[in-house]
Amino acid sequence: MAPGVDEEAAAIENKELPPSKPEAVKKVKPPKKDKPPQGPGKGEKGGAMKKETKLGLAVSKSEDFHEWYRLLVLEAELISTYSVSGCYVLRPWAYQLWEAIQTWFDGEIKKLGVKNAYFPMFLTKAALEKEKDHVEGFAAEVAWVTKAGSSELEEPIAIRPTSETIIYPLYSQWIRSHRDLPLKLNQWTNCVRWEFKDPRPFLRTREFLWQEGHTAFATKPEADREVRQILDLYAMIYQDLLAVPVTKGLKTEAEKFAGGLYTTTVEGFIPDTGRGIQAGTSHCLGQKFSKMFDIGFEAVDQQRQLCWQNSWGLSTRSLGIMIMVHGDDKGLRLPPRVAPTQIVIINIPNAKLSEEARTAMASKCSELEALLRQAGVRAECDLRENYSPPWKYNHWEVKGVPLRMEIGPRDMENGTVMLARRDGKAPKEPVKFDQLLLRVPQLLEEIQNSMYTSARTEYDSCIERATTLDEFKAALDRKHMVLAPWCNGLKQEDDLGKATKTAEAMGAKSLCIPFEQPELAEGTMCFYTGELAQNWTLFGRSY
Repeated sequence: MAPGVDEEAAAIENKELPPSKPEAVKKVKPPKKDKPPQGPGKGEKGGAMKKETKLGLAVSKSEDFHEWYRLLVLEAELISTYSVSGCYVLRPWAYQLWEAIQTWFDGEIKKLGVKNAYFPMFLTKAALEKEKDHVEGFAAEVAWVTKAGSSELEEPIAIRPTSETIIYPLYSQWIRSHRDLPLKLNQWTNCVRWEFKDPRPFLRTREFLWQEGHTAFATKPEADREVRQILDLYAMIYQDLLAVPVTKGLKTEAEKFAGGLYTTTVEGFIPDTGRGIQAGTSHCLGQKFSKMFDIGFEAVDQQRQLCWQNSWGLSTRSLGIMIMVHGDDKGLRLPPRVAPTQIVIINIPNAKLSEEARTAMASKCSELEALLRQAGVRAECDLRENYSPPWKYNHWEVKGVPLRMEIGPRDMENGTVMLARRDGKAPKEPVKFDQLLLRVPQLLEEIQNSMYTSARTEYDSCIERATTLDEFKAALDRKHMVLAPWCNGLKQEDDLGKATKTAEAMGAKSLCIPFEQPELAEGTMCFYTGELAQNWTLFGRSY
């Protein structure tokens, strides 16, 4: 969960986000409180409205990716900065995206018999350190409470970096018999890992939101089955909701969850930076934790046995991955299935329009908004008169709303609207009022599919095969992932990272052993060691 960062990237990304929005992005100031908003096309004395517009982002994604991302999360009103370094406020636009993921996934795990609970965020030092291999993976990131008011605590209390050592002592109390199994609990909560190197909104923050599932079974096949069920749900979140392609696979021994038996993962990729990113993990913990915490049960034959356990988690990092994959120089591009607003309705009056006509136009916008909402479309009207239509177009483009509906005087006469797609895959489309309830859902589904298809095509184009170290390095230099025959050596993977590190970039590491494996011919040798290869493994530089 804590991949390395090369020095140059760290130098760029460690910059704290500014407390206010950049001056390079022009804004229209709202009217002063003692003056009512002016109508479209009119200034304070009836003159023409100033042609002020909200611009897109001041930095191009292709020219300076890290600065582009920094500006985007601010301009799209996803976050605000906070007085504690490495912590950020999730504004409603971001939190609604997280709620869309939460609502879908929560429904799916409940179908599997999982129930939600909540466990305290504090744990004792003794509890945290009970499982040595486990705590070593988080030791540098654990935050400690040492004082209460002016009094020093007798013993420091840790804030959870993860909850295994909080939950499992209770499982040892709750599980007594095979009748108590399976036990399947999940919690939606926050987590604290005190990052120092590279704080970045959504991707690497000192506090983040996530869900963590903790389950116990009588047999290993039951645990194995659930590991893959959860991983499939994570893949669906990315591919079906966020329109982000991922690869499902098994983590190598070097990259698996500390203290676990094995780890499965969904791995994303950011083409603009040439880096893979761990998107969600589902772990089989085996019986190591159950032995450590005495989580056992009386089997049907009255013999005492240890439970088989799993843990699995997905965090708000998922939002960062979606932003980086789909965003462009105008701002966010949101997949319709998770967009808080799927279509924004904007009226386009002009200076010559009568007050009666302007009122009728606004009324029609509100009427269409209500009809769309009744049909299950998340629609929103923007009838603000103290902002020009171009400013509003750009405002909603930065926020990534999939569809924009425009209604002007001529549209009112013709009984039509103009629909503009945020994904830019088609020109504006005129649609009759009475066809909107049919056409808007169709367009939203087209946009969802188009976004995934485009991202999938780019993702697949960024995977190369290599059978020699020279081919491997050349693919990395092209900012690609590399699929290569691998010997599965633990030390060899560490050596490979050192061998592929350059002055400009971090070394490569394994992303996963994909479940979908190309044929591995008998006698195929590892591209790095020359030993017999065990499988094809996906490598890359990573976050």
